[in-house]
Amino acid sequence: MLYPKNFEEKIGFDKIRELLKEECSGTLGQSFVDKIRFSDNYEVILKLLRQTDEFIKIIQAGEPFPNSYFLDVNASLDKARIENTFLLEDEFQDLKMSLGTFFKCIEFLEKKDEKFFPTLKELCNNLHIDKTLLKEIERIIDDRGKVRNNASPELQRIRSSMLEAQNSVRKKLDAILKSLKGQNLVNEDTSLTIREGRMVIPLAVEYKRRIKGFVHDTSSSGQTVYIEPEEVLEINNEIRELEYEERREIVRILTALTDKVRPHVPDLKKAYSFLGIIDFIRAKAQFSLKIGANFPDLDRKPALNWYNAKHPLLFLNFQKQGKNVVPLNISLDEKNRILLISGPNAGGKSVCLKTVGLLQYMLQCGLLISAMEGAKCGIFENLFIDIGDEQSIENDLSTYSSHLKNMKHFTLFANERTLCLIDEFGTGTEPQLGGAIAEAILEDLNQKKAYGVITTHYANLKVFAENTEGVINGAMRYDVKQLEPLFELEIGTPGSSFALEIAQKIGLPRSITQSARQKVGKDKIDMEKLLTELELDKKFYREKNKELQETQKQLDKTLKEYEKLKNFLETNRKQLMNEAKAQAKSLLKEANQKIEGVIKEIKDSQAEKEKTKTLRKELDEYKENLKPEIVVIDNEEENPTEEVEEIGGNIEVGDFVKLKDQNAVGEVLAIRNKDVTVSIGDLKSTIKLNRLVKIKRKTYEQATKKPVAPAYTSMDMIEKMQNFSSRLDVRGDRAEEALAKVATLIDEAIYLNQHELYIVHGKGDGILRNLIREHLRNYKEVASMQDEHADRGGVGVTIVKLK
Repeated sequence: MLYPKNFEEKIGFDKIRELLKEECSGTLGQSFVDKIRFSDNYEVILKLLRQTDEFIKIIQAGEPFPNSYFLDVNASLDKARIENTFLLEDEFQDLKMSLGTFFKCIEFLEKKDEKFFPTLKELCNNLHIDKTLLKEIERIIDDRGKVRNNASPELQRIRSSMLEAQNSVRKKLDAILKSLKGQNLVNEDTSLTIREGRMVIPLAVEYKRRIKGFVHDTSSSGQTVYIEPEEVLEINNEIRELEYEERREIVRILTALTDKVRPHVPDLKKAYSFLGIIDFIRAKAQFSLKIGANFPDLDRKPALNWYNAKHPLLFLNFQKQGKNVVPLNISLDEKNRILLISGPNAGGKSVCLKTVGLLQYMLQCGLLISAMEGAKCGIFENLFIDIGDEQSIENDLSTYSSHLKNMKHFTLFANERTLCLIDEFGTGTEPQLGGAIAEAILEDLNQKKAYGVITTHYANLKVFAENTEGVINGAMRYDVKQLEPLFELEIGTPGSSFALEIAQKIGLPRSITQSARQKVGKDKIDMEKLLTELELDKKFYREKNKELQETQKQLDKTLKEYEKLKNFLETNRKQLMNEAKAQAKSLLKEANQKIEGVIKEIKDSQAEKEKTKTLRKELDEYKENLKPEIVVIDNEEENPTEEVEEIGGNIEVGDFVKLKDQNAVGEVLAIRNKDVTVSIGDLKSTIKLNRLVKIKRKTYEQATKKPVAPAYTSMDMIEKMQNFSSRLDVRGDRAEEALAKVATLIDEAIYLNQHELYIVHGKGDGILRNLIREHLRNYKEVASMQDEHADRGGVGVTIVKLK
C-alpha cells in the first residue's frame, strides 16, 4: 500500500518516469514506462532487477544489440484484423523495419549461452513468428517504402506503359518548348512544369492563343498561363488512365498482403509487446548507468543497509553543475528499525528522507538503485510518507490537521512490513503539545514494529530514541567551527539544531541571542552545549582515527616490502649456495685432474728430483690461484671460555647446577626424592641428585652465553675438502660448546655437499645426545638421525644423514 495517493510526486518518482521515457527509442518502450507499478512480490522484483542488470552487461560489453526501429504498429495490426481492409505502403514499411528488429533481437539472445542472459532469454519464450511473412513483405515493399515494380506482372506492365507514355509526352513538349524559344515567345530559362498532375508549358498571357491546347492554371499575377498543348492531350489522358490502373493494382496487392498478415496478428501483438519490453529494459539499463546504479542484495524481509547511496535526481543535477553529491550511509534492521534524524535546518535531513523513499520505491518498481554494490535491500509491504516542507513540489499537507490526518492513517495501517517517512515530526502547533503527541505516535509505531526515517528538532524525541529499543538517533553532521552543514548522516547520536550559533553567524544582535539563552533555560543550553562539544570531540577523534589508519596503511606497506625483501634474500641465498656447490664440484674435479696429472708425470719421470720439484712448484702455484680474496671482518675480541665455578651446598628449586662429569649447566625446576628435574638449554631432563653440583648464577649466565661463530677470513675450497672430517667428537664439551661445533659441522657439510656425518657425544645420561638431536631437528637439510651400530659406539654416536 502506498500513502498518500500522490506518493510518487512527493518523492520525485514522476521525474524518474520522464527521464526513463527519454531513454526509450519510441512509444513502445514509453508505454511500459507508464505501466511501472510498485510491487512487494520478491520474485517479480528480483526478475525485473536481473533483466536490467543483464542488459547493463550487454551495453558495457559493447555487444551489437539492435537499437533502432522499435516502432509501435499496434494500430496497423488492429486495422489488419478487419476483413477486406488493407494496410498502406508506409504502414507496411514500419511493419517490415520493426519485424527486422524483432528477429535480430531474438537471434542475438538465442545464440547466447543460457548462463549469460537467462532472464532476458525467458522473454523469447512463446514467440512464434514465421520469417516467411517478413520475406513476403520485403518482396512487395522496397527500401523506400513503396510497392516494387515486380510485385505483380500486371503492375510491372502498367508502370512500363506509363514510363513509355511519359517519355513520349516529354519529348513532344520539349520540341514545342524549343520552337517557342526560337520564336522568342518564352525565355531561354523557361522549363516544363506540372499542373493538376499533367505536364504543361508556362507561357506569357499575351501569347496564349499562339498554341492550341488546354489552359490548366494562371499565375497569381495573371501574367502567365500554363497550357497543355493539344498534341499531348491524348497521351496525358492515357497516362491518367494508367495511374488509375496502377492505384487499383497496388490496392489489390496490398489487400492480398494484408490478408497474409491477418492470421499472424495475435503472434505479432506478442512480438511487439516483446519489443516494447526490450526497449523499456534498455532504457532502465541506460538510466542506471547514468546514475551509477548497482544490483543490490535483495532480501525478502524488511531491512536496508546502504553505503554511498545517492539521490538520483540530485546526482544528475549536481553532475551538470560539476559538483559532487555527499553520499548517504544508512542502516535499518530488526534491532534499530526507526531512525530519528536531528540537526540544523538546511543540513540535509529532508534530502536524506527523500533519498530513502525514492530509492526504496525505485527498487520495488524493478529499478536498480544508486548505491554502492553489495547494498542490502529488503522489501516492504507499505510505504507511507508525510512531507510538507518548502522543498516539496506540492505543499498540500502543510497544516497541522493534515499532519494529524496522515498520522491517523500511519497508526491504523502500519505493521512490521511498513516503512514510514515523516519530515519535521510534530511541527505545526504549540511545541510542548506537538512534541508530546509526536512522542506518543512514535511509541505506537515502534510497538507495531514498523520501520521508519523521521526528521525532527524536538529534544523529547531525541531522549525517547536514546532510551527506547527499536529507535535510534541520527544526526546530520555540522562543522561547529565554520558553522556550515556537512550533509553527512551519522547514526548513533542526536544532533543539535545550532539555532543560537547560526543566529550569531547571520548577525542577529548579541543582546537578542543572549536574551534567548536566558529564556530557553540553563538545562536546554547545557544540553545544546554538550551536543556541540560532542560534535567537536567526534571531529577530533575522527581525524585522529584517520591518521592512525594512514599510519597502519604505511606499516602494512613496510611489512609487505620487508616480506618481499626477505623472500628475495632467501631466494638469492639458495641460488648462491647452489652456485657455490656447483663451483666447488667443478674446482674439486679440476684439482683432482691436476693432482692425478702431476702424479702421472712423476711416475713417468721415475721421480727425478728436478722434475719433481718443478711439478711441486706448479702444483703450489695452482693451489695459490684457487684461493679467493681475503675478506677481513672485524670481530669483537671474544672472551676465552671460563671454567665453571662450583660452590657446593644443598641443592634447592631455583638453584643453578652442573653435571659432575660434564660441563653442561642448568636450572633446577623440581626435586622429588633423589630425582631432580633440570632445564638444560631447551631440554628438560631428570637427573640423580648425587650427579649434580651447585654453581653461581653469574657462572651459569656466562656458561649459557651463545658463542659467536668465528667468521672465516679466507676460504680455500681445496683445503677444506682435504681437511674436512665427517666425524665430530664432543665428549667432555659443555652443551653450548657442543651445539656450536655441531652447527659448524652441519654448515660445512652442506657447503661441501656431504651427506653423512658421525657425531660422538658419549652415552652418560643421554642429556648431550638429546640436546644435539633436538638441535639437529631445526635443520630442514637433515633427512634422518640414528644410533651407530652397537659394535661401533651404539647410542654414544649419532649418524646424521643429509638431504
